[in-house]
Amino acid sequence: MSERNSDTLIELDLGSSIWEKFYTVFPLVVIGTREADGSDDLAPKHLAIPMSWQNHFGFVCTPRHRTYQNIEREKQFAVTYARPSQTVLASLAATPRCEDGSKPITDALPTFAPQHVNGAFLRDGYLFLECELERFVDKLGDNSLIIGRIVAARISESALRSSDRDDQDLIMETPLLAYLYPDRFAEISSSYTLPFPAGFKR
Repeated sequence: MSERNSDTLIELDLGSSIWEKFYTVFPLVVIGTREADGSDDLAPKHLAIPMSWQNHFGFVCTPRHRTYQNIEREKQFAVTYARPSQTVLASLAATPRCEDGSKPITDALPTFAPQHVNGAFLRDGYLFLECELERFVDKLGDNSLIIGRIVAARISESALRSSDRDDQDLIMETPLLAYLYPDRFAEISSSYTLPFPAGFKR
């Protein structure tokens, strides 16, 4: 018989979103897409994750946002994994649009162009993915899952794992940005080896 949790458990009301009731750890990425007028759009996303071991990437968005609409039209998008030092820049990418639908902040952010897809990268990130649309998974409440196939990927040399470099040294020297939804962030510069069981395989 299993023992009860040592902490008191509180039932959460499923009549509304539960995710604002506690903190959870997410990445913070910036999605770059091409607007219908040829300009670029940047938008931070945190519900973002590899979708397979075969180089697929996905994130959650709403069809009401230009990010979704741009990807639906262009079938492409770019992904920047931001560094802790870029938290403010990534946050600024969420600035609301003007009444005329424009988003001037995008022009003010430091960016560079992908090589194979339409969109934009946030300059000085550590990982850059270029994706072609694989599929939409719609009607997840008001949201959709957008899945892309990675067609190109580049990483900062300082963030690349190698056999002659200790993983903890890498993370200490090149910290990771963690978004603690809904309203905090953290810089990860310390980590520990996970104790996998003997014989564990992916």
